[in-house]
Amino acid sequence: MTNKKLRLNSAILADLVVVTDPETGELIRKDTGEVISDNMLSQEKEWRSFDTVEGANRARTGTPTSLAFHDMGLSTVIGKEATDASGNVIDTGTRMRMSRLRTWDNRSQVHSSTERSLQKAFSILSRLKDRLGLPNHITEKAAYTYRKAQERGLVRGDTIDSVLAASIYVAARQSGVPRTLDEISEISNVKLKHAARSYRRIITQLDIKAPMIDPSKYIMKVANNLGFDEKIKRKALELMGKAQRKNILGGKDPVSMATSILYLVNVAEGHHKTQSEIAKAAGTTEVTVRNRSKELRQKLGLD
Repeated sequence: MTNKKLRLNSAILADLVVVTDPETGELIRKDTGEVISDNMLSQEKEWRSFDTVEGANRARTGTPTSLAFHDMGLSTVIGKEATDASGNVIDTGTRMRMSRLRTWDNRSQVHSSTERSLQKAFSILSRLKDRLGLPNHITEKAAYTYRKAQERGLVRGDTIDSVLAASIYVAARQSGVPRTLDEISEISNVKLKHAARSYRRIITQLDIKAPMIDPSKYIMKVANNLGFDEKIKRKALELMGKAQRKNILGGKDPVSMATSILYLVNVAEGHHKTQSEIAKAAGTTEVTVRNRSKELRQKLGLD
């Protein structure tokens, strides 16, 4: 009896009680013994384990696919081991052939300029991920944005580093992670004006919505950098809420406003952090902190 004659739709199959014969791979009805399919794929492990720890840690699957790889993690990888699967040493002729195959395999993966560009960009992204402390979902979003920018030709006339820095900033904004473009460009060794230009091109050409990050997240970040205690953080968040209720933060840089609020609370609580120290910890300028602090004093009626 062929598979075509025994093929059942999903609705009927859901009502059946079936068992699998591990020897033949057949799917059999338990009540009648009818063979439903004789071409089942084995879902069991194809390796042996000799203890519970090894059995729990090993898996059928390999490395997950990722947009942060130029080939999305789907290309083949020929190892450099000098032994076969049984542990026997491979003869010299076979090793030379495998070395040649490895070379052509690497060349075939980056045969176009687009793939070479992606390979270079995502190699840089991998380094920046560690230096910026970015989670995996930010890296994936940044890689997706960079791919879209490359498809639209936004990398032409610009540098890979600046477009990549802008893509990371877009991903951070979309995920609500407090990372400034100044901070990203500095760690990426890219001039701020170049990264800002790439950012404007990306959000304009790709029609991306990049919401502003909650300023309270910057308060926590800067306060931690300065070693402020919980009392300072709590009072700064209360003052931030008061400023938001009075619509003072509209159109203002959230980093500068958060830094200025921290400075005001720092002064009110008798701490001795200067404007220069707080501005440096936040990655902004002393003049900005001074001007925003004066504005907040006036609009909030602070002494």
